Amino acid sequence: MKKFCLIMAAIMVISIFAGCNSTTGSGGKVELTVVTPFSDSDGNRQNFVNAYTAYEKASGNKIIDVETAYVNEEWKAKVLADFQNGNEPDVIFYFTRADADELIKNGKIVSIDDIRKEYPDYAANMKESLMPVSTYDGRQYAVSVYGYWEGLFVNKKVLADCGVAMPGADYTWNQFLADCRIIRDKGYTPIACSLKEVPHYWFEYCVYNNGTVSSHPKLPASAGDEIGKNWAAGLNDIKTLYDEGFFPDNTNDVGDDATALMIVQDKAAFLLDGSWKVGWFQEHATDIDNFTVTYVPSKGERKSTDAIGGFSMGYCITKKAWDDPKKRDACVEFIKAMTADEVVSTFGSLTVTALKNGVTPSGDLDPLAVSSLAMTKGVTGMVPATQDSLKPAARDSLFKNISNIATGKITSDKALEECLDIQK
Repeated sequence: MKKFCLIMAAIMVISIFAGCNSTTGSGGKVELTVVTPFSDSDGNRQNFVNAYTAYEKASGNKIIDVETAYVNEEWKAKVLADFQNGNEPDVIFYFTRADADELIKNGKIVSIDDIRKEYPDYAANMKESLMPVSTYDGRQYAVSVYGYWEGLFVNKKVLADCGVAMPGADYTWNQFLADCRIIRDKGYTPIACSLKEVPHYWFEYCVYNNGTVSSHPKLPASAGDEIGKNWAAGLNDIKTLYDEGFFPDNTNDVGDDATALMIVQDKAAFLLDGSWKVGWFQEHATDIDNFTVTYVPSKGERKSTDAIGGFSMGYCITKKAWDDPKKRDACVEFIKAMTADEVVSTFGSLTVTALKNGVTPSGDLDPLAVSSLAMTKGVTGMVPATQDSLKPAARDSLFKNISNIATGKITSDKALEECLDIQK
């Protein structure tokens, strides 16, 4: 069924792009270099390939797809270094908050307002109120394809073997700790996670659990203020999970690819990740019926149905490409094609989008997809990831220290102080 859906999606994309030759207006075939986060570990990788391949066939233009092995802080640093060295791409699918501040400050990408001065219908199918807004100058630069949510993926088989009930909409932190102890004592790993490479999901929700919907998007001014105390308490909760033996034994030494496989190999019970992981499960699980996604356990004022999500990435045109008469039209038409309603539906049918007409899921939905839709419908509050407001260097410092916090090499307060010193 999945292959059928991918084929049908490709056919729809080609039909959408028919006629691109007449609108490109670039005086012949154009070669566009495009940087995106769609790595082989991303469930939307094939959707992206299908979309740009269809664009190539319809327009006659060539897309140079700059692949990435994995989206992490090193990838972000490389992207920024390429811009600094004059090696930026023509189009980039990139983060829209603090990560983009340097690009915007240095005039490296073009705002949507400036593009619309020449192309009034650019991103016309998107809701303005949902388009990502820059934290640097309050303007819009990126056309989003889909938003995201972060939730708790569950291996139902492991839970059943341990006699643990499926978490629901009222799942508390204390219930979660008790369940993890049962799972651990049964010989399974409760939480599939690499603290070395992807500690940020647990960081977000542990901080969220020590704050509120209104406080979570705010950054602390110091380790001792109210927000700083929330962050330190959240980091200490991660240490508790580590001290209890809930993470893999090698959580501080291996990457996300290795630890994520534990849940589809029936070695782990829980995986905290984002909406993009649904496609990964569909690719890697031998029995997709064995998996579901639900709300992250809560404590304090936060309800378990209060989630983290929003719009954090989108397509941008670089100033370098915009200033090239041979590429300007092609970049605009490429992004319009990649953000058309039908194309966005192949990417974001299980997430949130800014489309005025919404998305149209194609094909039959498997149980994991059904559970993700049900979970998002039950969300009572949604806030963006607070880490996205940190400067890249500050965030990198904090996340590299999470393993040190877990192992007792540094205190949460000290790690937070180091992070905030960089943030100043």
